[in-house]
Amino acid sequence: MSKQTVLGRVTQLAKANVNALLDQAEDPQKMLDQLIRDYTNNISEAEQAVATTIGNLRMLEADHKEDVEAAAEWGGKALAASRKADELRTSGATADANKFDNLAKVALGRQLRSEKEAATAEPTIAAQTEVVDELRSGLDAMKDKLTELTAKRDELVARAKTAQAQNTMLDAVKNIDVMDPTSDLARFEDKVRREEARALGRQELAASSLDAQFEALDDLGRTAEVEARLAALKSREAA
Repeated sequence: MSKQTVLGRVTQLAKANVNALLDQAEDPQKMLDQLIRDYTNNISEAEQAVATTIGNLRMLEADHKEDVEAAAEWGGKALAASRKADELRTSGATADANKFDNLAKVALGRQLRSEKEAATAEPTIAAQTEVVDELRSGLDAMKDKLTELTAKRDELVARAKTAQAQNTMLDAVKNIDVMDPTSDLARFEDKVRREEARALGRQELAASSLDAQFEALDDLGRTAEVEARLAALKSREAA
């Protein structure tokens, strides 16, 4: 995966404007849940891409190290062969000395090739190191964004529940205002007062009836007294 492909994807995801996405969503909570799932999957994909990039960098670094070590090793072999050639030439073994000089040349040639390969790899290693650093930063930004999304989702759910509870309460208050239960209480109070008044009326009526009965009894007593006195008068007259 190229630098532009990996880095572009990570950067785009890391810079996603959460608030803008929420403004466009019909159901912000569902939108956030989907974003969290997508982000989690994207982070996993990005981590694999970054791991691959880091692995490639480590391979380049290992090859570079081998080239540097090989260059040093071939340099040592060239030096040893050259010294051996000098010793043989001093002792008069010119033919053998020439063979070791040729070996020294071969070693120097391989040293140059290893040094060239090491030098060629160094800019690539530097560029890949920069890419890896940027990808790591992008991953960190994505993880921060995921934390932000999760917190935003939790906040939204809490606010939605609070708003729902408030609306339920307001609807209940509205219904109470419309029904006006105090009017029902007033009607019940009127009914009670009418019952109380009727009871008082019956009490007064009962009291009046009782008084009338006593008055009738008194009248009957007076009538009996009058009759008794009349009978007494008649008895005296007859005598």
